[in-house]
Amino acid sequence: MKSIHKIIILLFLIKVTIVNAQFKEKNALYTSGEINKGNYVGIDINLNYVYKNNYSFKIGYTGNIRKPKSQPEDYSSGLTGVVLFGAANPYDQLENYQIGIGKIYNLNNSGTIRANISLGLGYTIINEPENWVRINNGFLAENYTWNYNKSTTFSVIVNPKIEFPFSRFYGLTISPLLQINKDRTYIGIGIGQMIGLLRKKK
Repeated sequence: MKSIHKIIILLFLIKVTIVNAQFKEKNALYTSGEINKGNYVGIDINLNYVYKNNYSFKIGYTGNIRKPKSQPEDYSSGLTGVVLFGAANPYDQLENYQIGIGKIYNLNNSGTIRANISLGLGYTIINEPENWVRINNGFLAENYTWNYNKSTTFSVIVNPKIEFPFSRFYGLTISPLLQINKDRTYIGIGIGQMIGLLRKKK
């Protein structure tokens, strides 16, 4: 009876090993994160899946900020803003929760340079300060009050990436990014890294 149990366990382990090996041969699964800069500045974080080194799918988030377009010229964050390195300052904020599909093109024979041409859709959240009212708080605090106006929309996202999977588990990325919707457009470029199962073993 114990021998049968050992055989069953051994067969199970062999099966798991085979399935795992087959998954690694046909699939890649990894996270990527970039710092991006353009007409906004921010971050781009994604979970990526690549099938047979040919097709890609991703879900992710981008968060971007910029100096408010509506900000009065004489706005000051005061000494408090300096101490907090601007963390409490008002910003135009542009966020996207996104999905995308793409096509992989190897740019060299070893597979360490590839283009991941991705197109997707994003649920976009826009937060921007408005209703600026000047106040006298001295030099310690801000000299204006305001409130945020929040709106939501959908965006088309064009995000071709040049990926450098130097090893099976780590690589770098360079990624132009275009987000278009009826209210705001972001255009910029990001530089970041990839971590996970990036490509099959050579």
